[in-house]
Amino acid sequence: MSSLHGVTWFALSVSLAFLIGPPGALGGNILVFPLDGSHWVNMNLLIEGLHTRGHQITVVRSSSSWYIKESAPHYHSISITVPGGMDIEKQDFFSSLLVNMLKIQREGASPLAFMSYYLHMLSGLSVMHRQASQFVVEMFENKALMQSLRDSRYDVVLLDPGLPIGVLVAHELGLPTVFNVRWITSGEGHFVVAPSPVSYVPTSGCITSDQMIFSQRVGNMFMYLLNRFMAIDRFVVSPHYDRLVDRYFEPGIKFYHLLQGADFWLMRVDFVFEFPRPTMPNIAYIGGFQCKPSEPLPTDLEEFVQSSGEHGFILMSLGTLVKNLPVEITSAIAAAFAKLPQKVIWKHLGKRPNGLGNNTLLVKWMPQNDLLGHAKVRAFVAHGGTNGLYEAMYHGVPVVGLPLLFDQFENFLRLEERGAAKVLDVTKISSQSFLEAIQEVLHEPSYKSNMERLSRLHRDKPMHPLDTAFFWTEFVMRHKGAAHLRTESYRMPWYSYHSLDVIGFLLTVLFMVVAITLCSIRFLCLRLCRNYKNKQE
Repeated sequence: MSSLHGVTWFALSVSLAFLIGPPGALGGNILVFPLDGSHWVNMNLLIEGLHTRGHQITVVRSSSSWYIKESAPHYHSISITVPGGMDIEKQDFFSSLLVNMLKIQREGASPLAFMSYYLHMLSGLSVMHRQASQFVVEMFENKALMQSLRDSRYDVVLLDPGLPIGVLVAHELGLPTVFNVRWITSGEGHFVVAPSPVSYVPTSGCITSDQMIFSQRVGNMFMYLLNRFMAIDRFVVSPHYDRLVDRYFEPGIKFYHLLQGADFWLMRVDFVFEFPRPTMPNIAYIGGFQCKPSEPLPTDLEEFVQSSGEHGFILMSLGTLVKNLPVEITSAIAAAFAKLPQKVIWKHLGKRPNGLGNNTLLVKWMPQNDLLGHAKVRAFVAHGGTNGLYEAMYHGVPVVGLPLLFDQFENFLRLEERGAAKVLDVTKISSQSFLEAIQEVLHEPSYKSNMERLSRLHRDKPMHPLDTAFFWTEFVMRHKGAAHLRTESYRMPWYSYHSLDVIGFLLTVLFMVVAITLCSIRFLCLRLCRNYKNKQE
């Protein structure tokens, strides 16, 4: 009888599990606006997990996208054709930025050369955001598409605000938004959603730690004002979207308020890696959510790394955006690798370097996470993208840094401050300097021990960052938003936000009190003097 009862209970449990589905599954409907390149790697992992949990996923993509495929088993897609395509989907755009930057640094980084590069970068940003705004126009002017989106009754819009297309579409559809974010239109996401005291919070583009001397704080303030008020936001980014807001939305709506008003921010940040800073209740930190234990390597790679013997192997990758470095730089790196007893696996897409050693294997693709988790890996040579650095930190692999563009310099500063990376200037690299850097990281135990300490801290969490992302996305879906967690401070004028009006009022009152007091004292003194004089007469 008890056996029959047990079988019945087991059958009931299985039935309930089948009906309920995966933990937390709501069977919701999610509209996704991703960003191409390495950002898509992050977003794809997130939507794969959401699909597994029972949600229907629709991805809005450019028809010219080179990473986001039109069809996939875990999402449906809507492809939008932008006349002329989108430059952010062209690798040549980032390669040209890199070539110009290397040229400037080699020529001594004169103010004129730097200004030329800065203007070139701003011009490129302006073009990208103009194209993104045209993407929105193509959607809004397609009445059948917009009606189809309304009829689909989505629960939430999940988007990468690096190009804020989804912000505008979500507002048009009246849907809550969740950001999968580190970077927004003009810098690091915290600066538009959380208090950011520039006295100890480094600004995007300012390569300094959170412990700044006076001159560094001056530079940090200058960079903050440049990013926020003087150039990128006001004159490069916002005008493209402000025109859309004026054209399609009711009066009084401001683009930047839409951007700041997201219901929830899934921030690809871990404070094991970042410097401490203020935060907000509608931010959850999911830095390293793509990291996972390594899986077995393909047979050919496993044979190669096993052939390294006790020396192990070194991994090198410069990411997805930059196709290749100038051949004189890669040849210097190859010559240094050839002098090492370690084997080398190098993800390389450009011209074959000169002087390549027999110990070096060039590949066009590699399972980076699995290689970083292999027992024989000794060091990682990287450009400083956050995906690769978080994977290296997760597996405790010390890094030799060759930062090239954007935030990569700041990322390596953070690892340098923690003693887990050795960073080189790629424009001044030689075979000897690169060899010395590799040998230092390989043979100085502190690099390995410091990275292993970071790994222990990074892994020590109550739940995996990916599960945190799932929970808060579903939380917003269940409650139709998260307005109770979102401050409305972004709607305040800047002088009210910083209480300058209150300070001015209080100073005025203080001045009046002091003035009245002084006048009263003067009046009393004159009155007493006059009375005394009258008595004397």
